[in-house]
Amino acid sequence: MNTKAIYAACLFAALNVCTLSARAESTVQPHTYSYGTHLDVRKVLSLSEDPQPACGVVNARMTYLDSAGHEQELDYRKFSDNCSNQN
Repeated sequence: MNTKAIYAACLFAALNVCTLSARAESTVQPHTYSYGTHLDVRKVLSLSEDPQPACGVVNARMTYLDSAGHEQELDYRKFSDNCSNQN
């Protein structure tokens, strides 16, 4: 067999596997935190919150890796970062 054809087929197969795994990760459904929710967080990837100009309670999201290495998202409520300088 032609070695170039074999290399091309292997490269094509590898790229397809990578593309499928990237598509699977992009469909992560966020979970909503409630008191007593078991959290399995190995590494926090990002923290974000809805923009709000004043101090108050906002919606926030944490993106993290669980102990199995799967990306997860958690929605929760918190005081805005604008509250840090107020009592």
